[in-house]
Amino acid sequence: MPARAKQKSNAARKKATAKQSGFYQKALDEAERLDFELASGVNGIDDEIALLRVKIKSMLGDDPRNIKLIVKATNALERLVRTRYKISKEQRKGLKEAIGNVLKEVALPLGISIATTLSK
Repeated sequence: MPARAKQKSNAARKKATAKQSGFYQKALDEAERLDFELASGVNGIDDEIALLRVKIKSMLGDDPRNIKLIVKATNALERLVRTRYKISKEQRKGLKEAIGNVLKEVALPLGISIATTLSK
């Protein structure tokens, strides 16, 4: 991303964060406001997936009989993972085309056999 576009993106995120923090400010204590500011800069859900995995492991060690909570947590984890790796039909088509182009334009001219590569 060009530096100018990145600056605009960061400025927009800060502006949105300022609006959100103003909206939630009365409901948060000082420590929560700091956490909120840190969390607002996080993109994606990888950290949440990792955190949920750690919490599930902790639940299994601390309270393995709390099946209802463990099931809820694992269902939440499943939804997060599915969301994280979900790609649209259009993206799948583009990926398939890109792989085909690599095979046609790079692998085959170099004499790389697809069957040999896949069997390794």
